[in-house]
Amino acid sequence: MSVGYVPVRDILTRATGFMDAYDFTLNPYAGCSFGCSYCYAAFFSNGADKTKSWGAWVDVKENAVQRLKRRAAGLDGKLIYMSSVTDAYQPIERRLRITRSLLEVMANGHKPKLVVQTRSPDVVRDCDLFRKIIDHGGRVRVNFTVTTDDEELRRTFEPHCPSNRVRLRAAREMCESGVDTCITMTPLLRVKNVDAFAHTLLDTGVKNYIVQPFHFRRGKFIAGTRDKAQSLMADKLGTDLAHFRSRYLDHYRYVREVLKDRLPNLEEGKEGFRPPF
Repeated sequence: MSVGYVPVRDILTRATGFMDAYDFTLNPYAGCSFGCSYCYAAFFSNGADKTKSWGAWVDVKENAVQRLKRRAAGLDGKLIYMSSVTDAYQPIERRLRITRSLLEVMANGHKPKLVVQTRSPDVVRDCDLFRKIIDHGGRVRVNFTVTTDDEELRRTFEPHCPSNRVRLRAAREMCESGVDTCITMTPLLRVKNVDAFAHTLLDTGVKNYIVQPFHFRRGKFIAGTRDKAQSLMADKLGTDLAHFRSRYLDHYRYVREVLKDRLPNLEEGKEGFRPPF
């Protein structure tokens, strides 16, 4: 794993595109050591080499905390999405604690409206700061990504990520701590047993869910699911790339409809990711 340290002009970025309902996105790191095969964020890397080597490098925004402190007076009521192109709780965070330090700034009497997106159970570490933000009058939601009920399939697409079991346990802990929690099945992979999957999700106590298929469209300002993931999924569905899209979407729609019937509040795509407060 290659780790670099880079200064940034600002740590809050004006939200656009898929996240345009927010005021800002906040990414403590560039790159992500989880390196999921389907991750659209690879397309936003700084250069073709970094896109190709997605998962093998992380750039630490070394002055992120100082930059946020300079903006702290304007955080009240601002809708902030952390993170749009990285995971704020990837393994390097355990050592550097950049994300926690940023949360400490927000929790110092400020009232942001914060959505945290992660697939790491390490987010539970910061429950105290989430509660502090909430107690000061801010808002917090934590989104956990869980893409399948099939652990073997998960390892194929997400070989460096925590297991579904520990993610779901963390979602339950977050929910029990009083922090608003959502499970995001984005992108939804193949599901072996939809009814059992729904039961497992409900057992966490989470009330809100988001589902989304692979991103097939790609353009100058639109990132799509990477080719490697599409090839992997075609193989898992027992089809070729020529017929993959229709086969995958048939499966996705079936799972979505069953989950819609079983879960209390299931939203889809961009509408699901709109600010919850």
